[in-house]
Amino acid sequence: MSRTPTRAALIVNTRSRTGASAFVTARDKLTQLGVPLESTYPLEDPARLVETVNAAVDDGSDLVVLGGGDGSVSSVVDVLAHREVPLGLLPLGTANDFARTLHIPTDVSEACRIIAAGTVVDIDLGLCGNNYYVNRASAGIGEKVAHAMSPVLKRRLGTLAYPVATVRAIAEHRPFSARLTFPDGDHPPQEFPRLLQVSVANGRYYGGGQLPAHDAGIDDNTLDVSVLEHGPLRELATVARNLKNGYPDNHHAEHYRTARVRVETDPSLRINVDGEVVATTPQEFSVARNALHVLVPSTWVDGA
Repeated sequence: MSRTPTRAALIVNTRSRTGASAFVTARDKLTQLGVPLESTYPLEDPARLVETVNAAVDDGSDLVVLGGGDGSVSSVVDVLAHREVPLGLLPLGTANDFARTLHIPTDVSEACRIIAAGTVVDIDLGLCGNNYYVNRASAGIGEKVAHAMSPVLKRRLGTLAYPVATVRAIAEHRPFSARLTFPDGDHPPQEFPRLLQVSVANGRYYGGGQLPAHDAGIDDNTLDVSVLEHGPLRELATVARNLKNGYPDNHHAEHYRTARVRVETDPSLRINVDGEVVATTPQEFSVARNALHVLVPSTWVDGA
């Protein structure tokens, strides 16, 4: 590890998909590998994640090892952004898209080895207003998908919960209009009368391995903005199937790459950020360059 920690904090969301069983394994393995665990926190209430991470950093922890899913990560990056405390990740969620982007395995013991012997890199975060995020923010069916993704559905179906929740969301969706403007002038303003979704991605993956664009990366100082227009269900199903490879060339889907975008919708819509609703439209999105220190495998290359 390029920065040797002296006081590490292990904080695990035991309500995440595999959190309860992973806490003891991670504690023992990290200790065995020589990671100096100063404090450990098995949290049954995920609402305490932010305050616990903040308290650990304020108490002098110079490494935060977080066990949880994408929602857990996104909730604590507001605390860790632009601070000299790296994040070590134990992927314990359903999709683990952030871990997939960083090539961190879901096996707890293997993830612990990366924390003990990996490399600290600086990566970009997305900003939705004043809220940092790692993977993606979306308005439209994305918010309804998050609502349909119940804990029971996640436990029963794993990553298959995403397409099931998406079908439910599309069935309930009403089209909305949107206007996209680009403050840096890199694209002309765009008007869309009937949309299914607006997506603003920072990371390489979202929604259980979908790509916002085939060459998307988490450290390229840009956001991948995608719009999905409403249309016949059969055509939308084809678009959805192709999302694993990035937004396809299709008259129902368009893509823009930019560092800043303002999204206005009619009606105003709630914004889903990495699985949590944190804001509403209108909203400006931007890149927070090199905002988060995180441990990755020594072989990691962004976008690979």
